[in-house]
Amino acid sequence: MKVGVIKYNAGNVQSVLYALQRLGVSAVVTDNPTEIQEADKVIFPGVGNAASAMEYLRKTALDELIISLTQPVLGICLGLQLLCNKSEEGNTKCLGIFDVEVKKFMNPLDSESHFKIPHMGWNNIYDLSSPLLEGVKENSFVYFVHSYYAELSSETIATTDYIIPFSAAMHIDNFYGVQFHSEKSAAAGIQIISNFLNLE
Repeated sequence: MKVGVIKYNAGNVQSVLYALQRLGVSAVVTDNPTEIQEADKVIFPGVGNAASAMEYLRKTALDELIISLTQPVLGICLGLQLLCNKSEEGNTKCLGIFDVEVKKFMNPLDSESHFKIPHMGWNNIYDLSSPLLEGVKENSFVYFVHSYYAELSSETIATTDYIIPFSAAMHIDNFYGVQFHSEKSAAAGIQIISNFLNLE
């Protein structure tokens, strides 16, 4: 099986490669269109700023390439957000795969407890509903680091609560996304990556 990890200016690929190695899978980190198109599975990781990431993707035509992919694609963290319509981070037009907007966490004005932003650390996921999450128990804990979130929608396949409920994972057609860092999420995260690699 060929696994391609998309190389761009916001991809934090090393921890993803370590997770794949634990599963006995080697991957190619590449921005080469042919290598990406020929991969059986494509992982689209990311940390950082949506606006600068999208600018780079457009400049290199990786935006059009990602949209055109027909094999299973997994966006991780910023990767999920870039698969959405638009992000409030820099008022950025994104790839438009998931029909939702990405919004910034805002502390509720009437709350006595002040949530820290970014949302950082372990939190549980629930309402799991996808082959991507097979074998992952309801309310499993996974690892998050983010200040922006994708809204809930019909494409949501897992939910997390932090200030408000948001999409912890999403799926439409051959595109999947997780807001948490599956590669840093212990047994649950490894199960999710393994499930992704085994998708038809």
